[in-house]
Amino acid sequence: MQNWKFAISSIMSHKLRSFLTMVGIIIGVASVVVIMALGDGMKAGVTKTFTKDQEYVQISYSPNKSGYVTGINIGPSEDTGEGGGESGPAAEDRGMAAPSDMDGENAEDVDGQVQEAPPVVQESWVKKLTKIQGIDGYYVSNTSNATIAFQKKKADGVNIQGVNETYFSVKKVELLSGRKLTPSDYSNFSRVVLLDEGLAQQLFGTENPLNQVVSVGDNNYRVVGIFKDPNAGTALYGASSGGSALMANTQLASEFGTDEIQNIVVHVPNVKEIKSVGIEAAQKLTELSGVRQGEFQIFNLDSILEETNKVVGIMTSVIGAIAGISLLVGGIGVMNIMLVSITERTREIGLRKALGATRGKILVQFLIESMVLTIIGGLIGLGLAYGVNSLITTLAASSLEGPPIISLNVAIGSIIFSAFVGIIFGILPANKASKLNPIEALRYE
Repeated sequence: MQNWKFAISSIMSHKLRSFLTMVGIIIGVASVVVIMALGDGMKAGVTKTFTKDQEYVQISYSPNKSGYVTGINIGPSEDTGEGGGESGPAAEDRGMAAPSDMDGENAEDVDGQVQEAPPVVQESWVKKLTKIQGIDGYYVSNTSNATIAFQKKKADGVNIQGVNETYFSVKKVELLSGRKLTPSDYSNFSRVVLLDEGLAQQLFGTENPLNQVVSVGDNNYRVVGIFKDPNAGTALYGASSGGSALMANTQLASEFGTDEIQNIVVHVPNVKEIKSVGIEAAQKLTELSGVRQGEFQIFNLDSILEETNKVVGIMTSVIGAIAGISLLVGGIGVMNIMLVSITERTREIGLRKALGATRGKILVQFLIESMVLTIIGGLIGLGLAYGVNSLITTLAASSLEGPPIISLNVAIGSIIFSAFVGIIFGILPANKASKLNPIEALRYE
């Protein structure tokens, strides 16, 4: 305890010099903590983005490695027990292309096998998936991009999502004003559209957008609703996105030349059942489609999330290591000032030795003093890091995946590392002080 008092007394007696010595440690700790916090915040933001809609399980078709196959059975059919293939209405009802509908390479043999065309999914198939225990809803959608304009204002690269009638009951879209799509919008192929709030603000400013007519591509659409896009301001929004809009998937398919169903999503309220229920749904959809060489699969974000966080972690570590070089500079400064301090206190050291202080006690005294100096610098640096992160959160929150997060482990680790720097760079001065001859030290002026 006495050594700690000596250390604090020595630091307080030379406040300015001690502070200037700690500057390198302060900057080093603050830099490393800020970078680690930004990295942790980014990983937390990415994880939240990937998992916030985890109960919505996406199902997609995956062909086998040999390519798409036509849906024509070369060998015995499992359904009929006879050879030959399906064609005409029967094949079309099952979402498969008949031979007369196929062209080019889709109909060519590959290694003696005819390729199977990807199934044209029917909503009636997807609806049957709700009979699976654990699934309480579904929706299907398609997407396209277009320019949306109102008078002289326009937004390029708007992401237009076509949705079916069940979308609004399953997805829980936050409607800010106006109405959602109605059954008559689908049956009448009404040219109506919902805009996200950012897009509406861009096109209309303070003017009320409801019932206004906008041009979507080459056609005019009436704005019937304004909704809040949960992906606005995130990486999923897209750097070049001009906003987002919703319309009937049937309307999008008829005017933009897309399939009515490009995306299949089932809602699984219990996230613990996502994998088992999702796999069962994919298998059921494969069975309903009648495909032979391909299959439907659930879209698993775990591997993508793991790889993304791994890349972010590596980048954070590399940049943090570069920033940590300032800790090395700070440590050299601590060693330098401790050598000066020992020179100034040579007579004090000689007196302590003359009164019976051992070499070990002198060594510990100066190691503690060096360590206290770096710990105080580390604490100040940690406080500075909290301030910088708060400033970053305030000024640049919209451009970050997630706010900077200073974890308890990083905070404690920064203080421990500061103390470790003090010990490492204090060994040489402390060792020099402990080796002083008491008689020569007392003579020193």
